[in-house]
This record gives sequence, C-alpha cells and structure tokens, in this order.
Amino acid sequence: MRVGILALQGAFAEHKRSLERLGAGMFEIRQKKDLEQPFDALVLPGGESTVIGQLMRKLDLLEPIKTLIKNGMPVLGTCAGLILLAKNVEGGEECIGAMDISVRRNAYGRQIDSFSQSAVIEKISPEPIPLVFIRAPWIESVGKDVEVLLRLDGHIVAAKQDNMLVTSFHPELTEDLRVHKYFLDGIDTSRSSGL
Repeated sequence: MRVGILALQGAFAEHKRSLERLGAGMFEIRQKKDLEQPFDALVLPGGESTVIGQLMRKLDLLEPIKTLIKNGMPVLGTCAGLILLAKNVEGGEECIGAMDISVRRNAYGRQIDSFSQSAVIEKISPEPIPLVFIRAPWIESVGKDVEVLLRLDGHIVAAKQDNMLVTSFHPELTEDLRVHKYFLDGIDTSRSSGL
C-alpha cells in the first residue's frame, strides 16, 4: 500500500513515521508531478491551513487533489487537514470543500491553550486513545451523510464521510497508532490511482 502525504507545511514527517511503522509505503507530495505515480490514499496533515491552502493553489495542487478526493481517494485530514476538507469554514475560506461539515478554526484558542487528554473512540478502539490538541478546530455541524466518531464537551472532534476521515487532534504527535491503523484498514488497494 502506498500513501501520499501533502508535504508543504506542518506535521507531515510525523504522519509519515507513524504510517511507515504500520508498514505503509510513503511518499511526499510537493508538486503536481508527484501525483502522477499510483497510490492508494492521501494524508493532509496539521499545520497552518491558510498557508497550506495558498501553497496548494500556487503549486497547482488544489484542483488535482480535490478531483482525487471527490473520485473516492481515501484521505485522512488532521487539524489543518480537517479545515482543508470542510465545505464551510468559519473565519476562513473553503479550500477542498469535499466534506459536508462546518468547522470553526482555532476553536480551542491559541498555541498556549494547547492540551492533551484521552478518550475512547468506539469505532477505533475500546481503550482510551491519547488526543493532542494544538490551536485545534472543532466541527460545528455535520451533514446527514457524516458519521460523528467523537464528541468532547459537546464539540465534534472526529468524523467520517465516505472516503474521508478527519480529526481535530494530532494522532501523529503520539506513539499510539490506532487512528492511523483504522485509516489504513479502510483502504481498498484495488482502486489505486494517480493523475
């Protein structure tokens, strides 16, 4: 299985390390030609969503990635990646706009307000999973086809719709691999695609 990770800014190296530990072949997407090779899934990492979106437009990556996702490419979006995938962004602009969610950017405050805790995500594991929130968004509302995977204090912080899995938190910043494993387990490698 080959997974492409958008490597323009943010915590892409940490996702790469986590997925390699699970046996996935990884490669970095930095320019349009990187999308030409066959691959099975995509990761949109945490970072600064505005910067990542601007770089995707500048490097002519936005439309090809949007097309891949809308055509069924499995994608994991964490923190900024969640914002990039959202159809509606409060305090920002839509980027990929493939997932039927409304998101509030920096909902948990500034960097100084970052925190960690654990919670059970029933679809992923019966045991608590460590959650790291850094300038994190939360999901304000979801469309009818979106499955909510986790709420914390009344706010949606993990969800799934079709081929898209998103988290407000950063699973790549812990040693726990269960979120990444859940993502990989849902990938149909017979549909491998590139541009």
